Amino acid sequence: MLKRRIVNAATLVTLVVLVITSFFRPMPWGAYALVAFIWFWLTLLGSFLIRWNYHFKSLHSNKSIDSPFVSITFDDGPNTKYTPRVLDLLMKHQAKATFFCIGQQLEKHPEILKRIIADGHSVGNHTYSHSKNFGFFGLAKVRQELEHTNSLVKDLTGLQMKLYRPAFAVTNPIIEKAVKILKLRTIGWNVRSLDTTPRSQAMVLKRITSKISKGDIVLLHDTSPKTVAVLEQLLLFLDEKKLQSVPVDQLLKIDPYA
Repeated sequence: MLKRRIVNAATLVTLVVLVITSFFRPMPWGAYALVAFIWFWLTLLGSFLIRWNYHFKSLHSNKSIDSPFVSITFDDGPNTKYTPRVLDLLMKHQAKATFFCIGQQLEKHPEILKRIIADGHSVGNHTYSHSKNFGFFGLAKVRQELEHTNSLVKDLTGLQMKLYRPAFAVTNPIIEKAVKILKLRTIGWNVRSLDTTPRSQAMVLKRITSKISKGDIVLLHDTSPKTVAVLEQLLLFLDEKKLQSVPVDQLLKIDPYA
């Protein structure tokens, strides 16, 4: 898979070669433009496609695990209307999950966070604001967002979170620095449900069940009735296939808290 440092180095070497070559024969400006164009699009795609691990490594699955485990994860909560329903379904099926929570939502619904922990699920950091501009924040602002959310969970539960999922799956060198400073583990996924798109309940469910297998991490959002309906059917499917949903830290064999 392409990495930022490799692409940057290859781009620099190519530009140097073009400059040196230009001393011996005319070199069209289009050649430089082509190199810049390729670099730009690779960097842009790498910043939005978290599974590339372009800027830094995220953990997306554990296909080498021996146990019949998968991990269902939820982003963007807690939500006062839908998260309790999600928790009820998980409890009914004796399934465990991981909730990547937005700090602002935690401030509004601390009682739901406490229930998530009490029910045996794990929680991770999903930034404080979930701003669409998060990818353009400077280092100080990124650190502030992540530290604030971690502090909220620590104050409410006594737990120091180590798991982080980027908002909108955006990664960049600044986020890489913040993650390293705060010693967070970035968690991605390899089964994306697309439950926040206009796709129907049936389409979302089929997208998951057609590809899910041992060791996979599923991305859902505890923010809509559609997701609740999908989850109910997904848990029945997992029961039928003898697959068990566990917290992502158990699947990946890492510590969720410091």
